[in-house]
Amino acid sequence: MPDDTAVSVVGAGLAGLVAARHLAGAGFDVTVYEEREEVGGRVRTEREDGYTFDRGFQVLFTAYPAVQRELDLDALNLRTFSPGAVIARPGKRSVLSDPLRDPGSLTESLRNDEVTLWDKARTLALRQHVTSRRESEFFAGEEPSIREYLEDWGFSDGYVENFVAPFYGGITLDRSLGTSKSVFEYTFRALSRGRIGVPAAGMQAVPEQLAAKAREAGAEIRLGETVEAVEGADEDESATVTVDGEEIDSEAVVVAADPKAARDLTGVESIPTEGTGCVTQYYAIRGGASLGTDRKLLLNAGDATPNTVVPLSEVAPEYAPENTVFLNATFLGRNAQNADEETLFERTREELSAWYPDRTFDGLRLLKTTRVPFAQFVQPPGIHETLPDVDDPDGWVYLAGDYTEWSSIQGAMESGRKAARAVAEDLQ
Repeated sequence: MPDDTAVSVVGAGLAGLVAARHLAGAGFDVTVYEEREEVGGRVRTEREDGYTFDRGFQVLFTAYPAVQRELDLDALNLRTFSPGAVIARPGKRSVLSDPLRDPGSLTESLRNDEVTLWDKARTLALRQHVTSRRESEFFAGEEPSIREYLEDWGFSDGYVENFVAPFYGGITLDRSLGTSKSVFEYTFRALSRGRIGVPAAGMQAVPEQLAAKAREAGAEIRLGETVEAVEGADEDESATVTVDGEEIDSEAVVVAADPKAARDLTGVESIPTEGTGCVTQYYAIRGGASLGTDRKLLLNAGDATPNTVVPLSEVAPEYAPENTVFLNATFLGRNAQNADEETLFERTREELSAWYPDRTFDGLRLLKTTRVPFAQFVQPPGIHETLPDVDDPDGWVYLAGDYTEWSSIQGAMESGRKAARAVAEDLQ
């Protein structure tokens, strides 16, 4: 393979950046085209007045294989959550945690009456089951929904509704638990093996590190340049990308754009474009006392609005000015997308006041509302068997995106690696 073999990558999200790094490391002349003025795709961060606002509530699972392979976690200065969560309802808060990873919460978890003793025993059995499975066994075979899967395991309705629905509502953005059980098993294993956290500088530090690694390997990343068309050509001709009206030849093109753009550019109909989203609001209380969750999520067991409240300043003090309680709340479903921000803000204040009846939240201020209509593609049972392969487009065109794996940071990064490997094998 000649050193000047050109490969174009469309999109500088997680998948595109990983693909670019591996291709450049293999000796290809790689150019990444990104229409935005920054890398990251759906993983982005804004900073304003001393606050760090991620685009929706996003976290990094440290046990994801692709995360361990592609990232320098130490350099990200991760600020991690405590295992488990606080189950909240009017007048009551109770801790439910993993005693194997969080022995300090053992007594509180055992006393938690939101779930039965049998549920706690089954959780440990389920933990053993998922941690013993091999990587290749996930996303294969029958895929009932999460709710059906938990029913088959014999979990009580209280456990499902009070803990799993809000907790996994935050992960899958589907509080009904209609998502494929494969997503539940994979993420449950990751939670059992590692932690969840955020970089001290915000989630955009993840794609920024990937971009730095891609550049170090020799890739060029061109921001603010829009790819308008992709042509795969045939076996004897080069592929082309049309960038802001200019046609550019490449030996191969990796399309790592968002699902809708990827389908439009490649014509691959199996790319899923039905998405689910969320609305995240950020709040501050200057000089207020901590919510005292010990870096745990607050799960709304009494109502679905908001689904969760996150004590960000407890987890990552760098996210806010000193002497400030910094929170976010996440709302799910279409009603949330259509609701005005003041209505959502008042719902959060009402819920916090009910959960903490001995406190007042008159000082709670709304700082920002972030609406994300498409955060993940919908993953009902059976969806993963229908997803496209990285080499499904015609000609010398390849796909890199979580829509070739499953909707997650793990899926995006893994797809980038697989796309790069497919290009290298075909061209060599």
